[in-house]
Amino acid sequence: MRRGDIFRVHKPKQDDPKRYRFYVVVSRQDLADSAYSTVVCAPIYTRGRGLSTQVPVGTDEGLKHDSWIMCDSLRSISKSELTQFIGSLPREKIDELNLALAIALDLD
Repeated sequence: MRRGDIFRVHKPKQDDPKRYRFYVVVSRQDLADSAYSTVVCAPIYTRGRGLSTQVPVGTDEGLKHDSWIMCDSLRSISKSELTQFIGSLPREKIDELNLALAIALDLD
């Protein structure tokens, strides 16, 4: 598991109407490589508004539709749920993700 990897997660939350949701791993690589049981992920939705905290992704990253990584909706997900690998973000998308996360978390 690498930072920037996209996974399909089955029924990620009880109140989520979707059977599956796509997530991208945003935790630092040291955490992803550790024995810690969870990583921080950002959900991917098919609708976005082009906000500075949203990163556009699509078929180039292994998805079927143009979609958006939502950096304002981070959540911790068990590594054991991240089994259906979809694809990885290229370096330039990770750079966009880093900027969107910095904005979402109000970091300098």
